[in-house]
Amino acid sequence: MVFGDRRILEEGAKIAGVTLDVTYVAPDSAFDASQRPVVIDLGHLAPADVKRGEATVEGGAFALENFRRALIMAKQGKADAVCFTPFNKKAMRYVYPGYDDEIRFISEVIGFTGHAREFNVLDKLWNARVTSHIPLSQVASTITAEGILSELALTDRTLRNAGFDSPRIAVAALNPHAGDGGNFGDEEIDVIEPAVNTGIERGFNVSGPYPADTVYVRAKGGAFDAVLTMYHDQGQIAMKLMGFDRGVTFMGGLPFPVCTAAHGTAYDIAGKGIANIGASREAVLLAARMAAKNLASQNA
Repeated sequence: MVFGDRRILEEGAKIAGVTLDVTYVAPDSAFDASQRPVVIDLGHLAPADVKRGEATVEGGAFALENFRRALIMAKQGKADAVCFTPFNKKAMRYVYPGYDDEIRFISEVIGFTGHAREFNVLDKLWNARVTSHIPLSQVASTITAEGILSELALTDRTLRNAGFDSPRIAVAALNPHAGDGGNFGDEEIDVIEPAVNTGIERGFNVSGPYPADTVYVRAKGGAFDAVLTMYHDQGQIAMKLMGFDRGVTFMGGLPFPVCTAAHGTAYDIAGKGIANIGASREAVLLAARMAAKNLASQNA
């Protein structure tokens, strides 16, 4: 089921040179999505208001409303997972000034008060974070043993939900060369390593801290199922370099799977019909697999 505006979708199909095979329905009307994809036509973005490759109030309002409708449908149990196309946060903030990331918005829309976090997924390798959307200058002071253990627990639970029996989790160091025995920082000695040891005592299949510049070499080779990084770009750069056209962002810890492509909006190629759909396709497939596992566990 797709939320949007029929006129915008058909314009996109025209640019991409594809023929749509969908059923259009009005908002809040009954429909059967078992035979063909259904487009719920909200009629809320006039083509004349679209400015390709530019963040606008109209574009932000369009994206937020589509996302909000999908989340509500999932909250009501009428959908098993949600996927969204890449958002431009500047456009979102034109309409919703408090918008800082998707998890906060999702939580507000569905009334979720638990702990959730973004994961990056590339094929069978997952990336998790201890801190996320904060300035780099605040990372070191924000990292605590309790925070690492909380994210470790969420990572273990999320990967088990994804089908890993005993997920192998590597913890990345914060400082160069994992601190080099305290020469380049004490966070590894004082915070990260004690948290890893506590995680082992609690039964997690975890090891580290490993130097961040080499841990992904081992992970890519199959040594780990997930890497828990200390800050946003520490893992994002590695994951996107390894598979920019396949990477998925998964919102772990929520009541239902929420996925998107890990790349951005690519305003520089808007309207050219050359976008690579690989990551968006992988996001839909991951959401479907996670939803299927949720349904199977509920029916067991």
